[in-house]
Amino acid sequence: MADTRCAIEGCSARIYAPGGTSALCKDHFLKFVVWRRRRGPAMFQKYAAMTMDERDTIVAEWQKSLIVEK
Repeated sequence: MADTRCAIEGCSARIYAPGGTSALCKDHFLKFVVWRRRRGPAMFQKYAAMTMDERDTIVAEWQKSLIVEK
């Protein structure tokens, strides 16, 4: 994780945790966890068993649900 900024477009906050093969800031990571929780408890078990590349598809799906703030 050589990149020190959040993977979300327009966010320049420092990285906090991995989101697939990229990294997210604390605010976006917490929003991602809430989104996964809303999808049901099975999502946590499924996500934990995925490889980082497989997690990228879940993160990409979540990113589509974000509203771009201007």
